[in-house]
Amino acid sequence: MSSERKSILCPNCRKLISVDEPECPYCGLKRPGLHNTAGALRKIFFGTNPVMAIIYINIAYYVLSLFLGGFSNAGSFNFLSPSNQSLFLLGASGTIPVLGAHRFWTLISASFLHGGIMHILFNMMALYQLGPFVLREFGFHRFINLYIITGACGFAASVFFGVPFTIGASAGICGLIGAIIYYGKSRGGSYGEAIYKQAMGWVIGLIFFGLIFPGINNWAHGGGLLSGIALSFLMGYNDNKPESAWSKILAFACILLTAAILVWAAISSLMTGTGILTL
Repeated sequence: MSSERKSILCPNCRKLISVDEPECPYCGLKRPGLHNTAGALRKIFFGTNPVMAIIYINIAYYVLSLFLGGFSNAGSFNFLSPSNQSLFLLGASGTIPVLGAHRFWTLISASFLHGGIMHILFNMMALYQLGPFVLREFGFHRFINLYIITGACGFAASVFFGVPFTIGASAGICGLIGAIIYYGKSRGGSYGEAIYKQAMGWVIGLIFFGLIFPGINNWAHGGGLLSGIALSFLMGYNDNKPESAWSKILAFACILLTAAILVWAAISSLMTGTGILTL
């Protein structure tokens, strides 16, 4: 009995094709069956808006950090600030955790931790404003790659330049800004130029705050921004090419690795408790 070839709609042009076609005969999309499988997996991982999913995860880990080790109310910028012990257990990055304790996985987990109510509020407002644009212009998988990989690059830069202890979503947010800069400059025209100027306004604001206010990790911002430009150059955006199979595979690898790290950090922190480490 011969097996019947399964048909699918091409994820790019929506024409009916065979699932095992090496290339869509209508639009030329490489390995359309793999793209279709990736789309099904996407629904499993994120049934909701990925921007909001990331915001919810950040809020959940902020609440967990307060629960684990108490908090400080010293000053407006330190209001509801989790203890360094709880932040360390949950995956704060920097030379102390990475080089001192060999916790290399914190390069990813640090993007989901915050040091106070104002810290998480400003970062989540920025993510809420910038994320939907990047999601729309780059697509789901490239958005995931940009947020997670550029966040890790920002914290890697922090370790390289000797920042002892650091957290926050701003490295990944700066990665999104870098992607917007590349998009605006590459797209060109009046629309692209307007987008580029607006993104550069964010950069100027980051530089200003980084110079005026103490405790801001400028190395993480710079690392995230530059890696965002580089990664968006490599991956492209929706207007110049569809999401490739490798960018989709990379996105699901990022999701799986990040989920494993965050779940492990939460479980191990709850089992370990607080008061064990003094920073």
